[in-house]
Amino acid sequence: MNDVITIHHLNKNYGSVRAVQDLSFRVKEGELFAFLGVNGAGKSTTINIMCGQLKKDGGTVVIDGHNLDEDADELKKKIGVVFQSSVLDYALTVTENLKSRAALYGIYGDAFRARLSELAQVLDFSDLLKRPLGKLSGGQRRRIDVARALFHKPKILILDEPTTGLDPQTRKTLWDVVSDLRKKENMTVFLTTHYMEEAADADYVVILDGGKITAEGTPLQLKNAYAGDYVTLYGVTEEEVQMLGCAYEARKDAYRISVPDTEAATALVLAHPELFRDYEITKGKMDDVFLSATGKNLTER
Repeated sequence: MNDVITIHHLNKNYGSVRAVQDLSFRVKEGELFAFLGVNGAGKSTTINIMCGQLKKDGGTVVIDGHNLDEDADELKKKIGVVFQSSVLDYALTVTENLKSRAALYGIYGDAFRARLSELAQVLDFSDLLKRPLGKLSGGQRRRIDVARALFHKPKILILDEPTTGLDPQTRKTLWDVVSDLRKKENMTVFLTTHYMEEAADADYVVILDGGKITAEGTPLQLKNAYAGDYVTLYGVTEEEVQMLGCAYEARKDAYRISVPDTEAATALVLAHPELFRDYEITKGKMDDVFLSATGKNLTER
């Protein structure tokens, strides 16, 4: 796969605060790329620079072959953004909001109506077209935010905490649409999120802390490097678990043992087969990865 986003030695300061420090990473075409960090880590600053809304202090940004310094207008056409906070006009109807957005890309008349109908169907808002944004629920507004970002068929969709506060059904609808677009149009998705199950589905993850990358890799690579494994034992006594000489915690009807990796878990099983009559081995979670890499919980605000 080709690189569709290349960030090289990016820097941004706010006075004495170094918001982004020598940041370099690449995003492959068609992948789901997760960009993680607590508030203030530099995520939004990086996104605003990529979108041309904030001037960088140094470094290069190249998106789909267009350099931000040389071809900002063409670069912006390649991107659709769903911001944390809605940028829609609450006084206007859904159709009026989307018509205003479409006009920025020269989409009018039949072309506008066709695209509106298409998005209204996949995002399930056909019955909301004449309603003012201010009269919609948070989940309904989020669907319109997504439609706004997708109207010009961008090559890259930036989702900045898109599902925060949404009900499960709206979250599912959003991710079904995104997954379908990735399959059909090879669309690249650049995601920031506080929901680690969303990051666990990413093709590649970059973790920021204090404007710097502290860890990166596939979810599996990060789990292996930062999280370790767990063995859950059933049908044993605490005395038997203590014989293993490993850190453990009691769970309902079970004991969970921490091990460095799957190899260590296998060694335990082979050394004490009499205790491993009923057990399961699980990888650590992305929450564990983030905490280990940064010393913070991703839910910290």
